[in-house]
Amino acid sequence: MSDDIVHPTEHPWDHLGLVKSYDCGSLRRGFQVYRQVCATCHSLKGIHYRELVGVTHNTEELLEMAEEVDFVDGPNDGGEMFERPGKLADPLPSPYVNDETGRMANGGALPPDLTLMVKARHSGADYLFQLLTGYSEPPAGKKVMSGLYYNPYFPGGAIAMPPPLQDDGVEYEDGTVSTISQQAKDVTQFLNW
Repeated sequence: MSDDIVHPTEHPWDHLGLVKSYDCGSLRRGFQVYRQVCATCHSLKGIHYRELVGVTHNTEELLEMAEEVDFVDGPNDGGEMFERPGKLADPLPSPYVNDETGRMANGGALPPDLTLMVKARHSGADYLFQLLTGYSEPPAGKKVMSGLYYNPYFPGGAIAMPPPLQDDGVEYEDGTVSTISQQAKDVTQFLNW
């Protein structure tokens, strides 16, 4: 790693340890943050609605969410592809029909799939939490190219993703105060699950 990076602080995550478990309320809120914020640019191709049953929502709630999305299926008896409402066996929808569309919408950079993001990064959950909460003005003398944002936790300190979280950016169903750090904690726990 470069000297131009701040290493994440270790946090006392509820799910770490031999007899620990995930906070189900946090997982549900994290899924809400993913759906309302992250899913506008990032996919979760490895997660299907059925895998969330009993984790974030009940079967009926997830079936209702799935049915809000049209999926291309087929071919039918006439050899034609067709659209149908989603079902629990379907993956969470991707924000783009293909990678090229994703790059075009993001100035040439394809937002990464988040399915294994926590596991793929050194310091995993700590890194993601710090990345989401670490946006700031660059220090004196540090130049950041136009279209990039300063974040000392990202290698090189400049990231194409604008700060995704805002205080009260999500209205939690359970009434939890929606600070940037609360949203970051919840979505990090969800993505780590």
